Amino acid sequence: MRWSEAFIPTLRDDPADAEAVSHKLLVRAGYVRQLMAGAYSLLPLGQRVCQKITRIVREEMDAIGGQEFKLPALHPAELWKRSGRWEAMGEEMFRLVDRKGADVALGMTHEEVFATLAGELRSYRELPQIWYQIQTKFRDEPRPKSGVLRVREFTMKDSYSLDADAGGLDQSFQRHFEAYRKIFRRCGVETLAVEASSGSMGGSESIEFMVESDAGEDLVASCARCGYAANVEKATSRLPEAHDGPGLPAPEKFPTPGVRTIEDLARFEGGAPADRQIKTLVYRVDDTIVLVLLRGDHALSEQKLLDQVEARELRPAGEAEIRAALGAGPGSLGGVGVEGITVIADFALDGRRDMTTGANQDDHHLRGVDVERDVPVKYWLDLREVRDGEGCPACGQPLRVVKAIEVGHIFKLGTRYSEALGAQVQGEDGSSRPIVMGSYGIGIERGMAAVVERCHDENGIVWPVSVAPYEVVVTVVKPTDPATIEAGGQVYDALRAAGIEALLDDRDERPGVKFKDADLIGIPYRVTIGPKGIAEGKAEIVRRATGEVRSVDLQKAADAVVESVLEERSFAPTV
Repeated sequence: MRWSEAFIPTLRDDPADAEAVSHKLLVRAGYVRQLMAGAYSLLPLGQRVCQKITRIVREEMDAIGGQEFKLPALHPAELWKRSGRWEAMGEEMFRLVDRKGADVALGMTHEEVFATLAGELRSYRELPQIWYQIQTKFRDEPRPKSGVLRVREFTMKDSYSLDADAGGLDQSFQRHFEAYRKIFRRCGVETLAVEASSGSMGGSESIEFMVESDAGEDLVASCARCGYAANVEKATSRLPEAHDGPGLPAPEKFPTPGVRTIEDLARFEGGAPADRQIKTLVYRVDDTIVLVLLRGDHALSEQKLLDQVEARELRPAGEAEIRAALGAGPGSLGGVGVEGITVIADFALDGRRDMTTGANQDDHHLRGVDVERDVPVKYWLDLREVRDGEGCPACGQPLRVVKAIEVGHIFKLGTRYSEALGAQVQGEDGSSRPIVMGSYGIGIERGMAAVVERCHDENGIVWPVSVAPYEVVVTVVKPTDPATIEAGGQVYDALRAAGIEALLDDRDERPGVKFKDADLIGIPYRVTIGPKGIAEGKAEIVRRATGEVRSVDLQKAADAVVESVLEERSFAPTV
């Protein structure tokens, strides 16, 4: 492709609304353009990158026996109602009513549809199966942000394993795990595989593949010593042993005028430090008011609570609901002596004495609280969010908590969807049994953005060869000079003949503009050809990732670049 004929609308300045590096650079370098909030057009460079990521994904899925489908994006509500997710998905699902009055939705994912198709399988002898597609998904994100990292329309590779039993699912899950490792390595990014919440997908186990980035919306806890890693929605940690005093024979009420927060009580004369307070949160779990207790300096992971109580709906209670249940407002709440209300407590409070908490009377607290003696805890759960520096649950070394981007997620679904949609096969003993399913997703555009987050510098994007839109840009310094444009064209033709994806920058622009544009869009190699070099029989080769500059014989320039590119290309497809 000649740059003079290409649509590459580079910009000098960052978009005003962009915070993530990938958002800034993908817009500035002419890869994407926003149509509306959460909806982006892929321009030719962006399309080429996504096609390369898609090709890598397809090759690795085919290598583990995947069969590619193309399913509708428009789904009848009845399928989602049968699985129980029509209501569970809430406002993130795009819903509409067709001209006949039927409820339909735009697909967020395709478990229900694939489970329906799996109903055509008859015998365990037809299993295992791995089915996949690469298709558009729709989610009505409440706050689209960070360019293509969080959007309302995106491309996903979603695959589904179908097995006769749990042992088969374990094998399919592991095959996907290994395929995902290869996919992300071929795309040029290292990922951390972490334990994760299965959320609305359900199932017994899930693993996220995360790329560390300040633009990430997830927090991941990991241990450099033993390799433990988990999303904070799932992570646990070791806490130092608490040393409590003997406490009091019974809780003692004391006035705390104006005290509304943990910090207020820590500063209040006669109060208590945050780690000696009991934080009381009030939630409505489905139709029931529940008290959730944590140590004062700990934060609640709502996802942990949601996963463990297995509720359809969970939300913080409003002030009116709180007063009706406890007789006081937020800031003066506690679990001491409550009746008729379910109390759930975090494990970090187990066995604690001499604690301070709200008295369920405005502007009053209780000191000397013994949790076992004074608080009617019904359920003990792991509810707190792990923090940086806490002990690894496996080896005790300090955990590191960092922001990360989720680029892939794999789930063991079990029989949830096959039972709901009637996907059963005849077992070896002749009995009918539900198919055991797994679900596995990779976001294509998000993958592109994650590569940019990890592969950039102050001058622009630094693409790995495996996913770069072009592998080489041939920059002709003075295209108005016949000898120079001819020499540039010869190198360009030789590269293409050797199977190298090349871009010929034949624009009548200043050399500085061309060099800046080449760095901005991130082409891995630049071959510079100008009148001075031609006079000396030389060409200049620059490697984008390192800035390394080589002067080579003009006649050998194409061969030198071909050799370098082939060295950097990803390993051969494993099909």
